[in-house]
Amino acid sequence: MIVPAALDWSSIDTVLLDMDGTLLDLHFDSFFWLEHLPLRYADIHQLDPAEAKRWLHERIMQEQGTLNWYCLDYWSRELDVDIVALKREVTERIAFRPHVKDFLSQLKVHDKRAVIVTNAHRGSLMLKLEKTDLAERVDHIICSHDYGVPKEVQAFWQRLQQEEPFDPERTLLVDDSLAVLRAAQTYGIRYLLSIVQPDSQSPKREIAEFTAIDRFSSITPGGDDE
Repeated sequence: MIVPAALDWSSIDTVLLDMDGTLLDLHFDSFFWLEHLPLRYADIHQLDPAEAKRWLHERIMQEQGTLNWYCLDYWSRELDVDIVALKREVTERIAFRPHVKDFLSQLKVHDKRAVIVTNAHRGSLMLKLEKTDLAERVDHIICSHDYGVPKEVQAFWQRLQQEEPFDPERTLLVDDSLAVLRAAQTYGIRYLLSIVQPDSQSPKREIAEFTAIDRFSSITPGGDDE
C-alpha cells in the first residue's frame, strides 16, 4: 500500500469518482452476489444451495471485464430471477465509505467538479440513490451502460470526454478497480488513486501499482477528518 502525500489541489479541476467500493462500501454488492443471490437462486429454482453457489460463481466470472458483468438485465434473463427485486431485499447494507460525505462537501467548497463514473447498471444505481443522498452531493453521474462499453475500454473515456469536457492533465480519478485505473492511465488521466479496502468486511489490499488510500480524509482538500 502506498499512502499519498497531500494532493496539489491547485492542479486539479475535475474529480472523477467510482461509486461501488470507492464512495460506497462494496460490502453490499459482495454480500449480494456471493451470499444472498446464491441462496435466493437456489430457493427459487429448488436447487442445492452449495451447488448453486459454485455454479453461479463460475458463470458470473465468465463475464468479468465485459458490460454483461455489471448488467442486471442480463443476469435477470440468464438466471430467470428479478435481480433488482432481490437486491432490494438487502438494501440496508448500502452505506458510505469513511469520510466520503466530508470529502464531497469540501470538493464543492473548493469549486472542484465532482462526477461519478460507474459501471453499475442503472437498476443498481437507482437503488443506491434511493438509499443515500449521493446524487445531491455530486455534479453529475455517468453510467457506462449508457455508452454501451465499460470503463475498462478506451471508448468509454472518449465518450465521457464528449459529455464531460475535462482536461486529463487536471483530472483526478479515484477507483477501486486496477483495470479501470489502467484504462484511465492509458487515456492520459494524470492523477490516479486506488482504494485499499473497498469492502469493509474484507481484508485490506496491498496495492503497489497505483497510489492507494484507506480513507478520504487523507486527501480531503482543506481538512484532515470528518
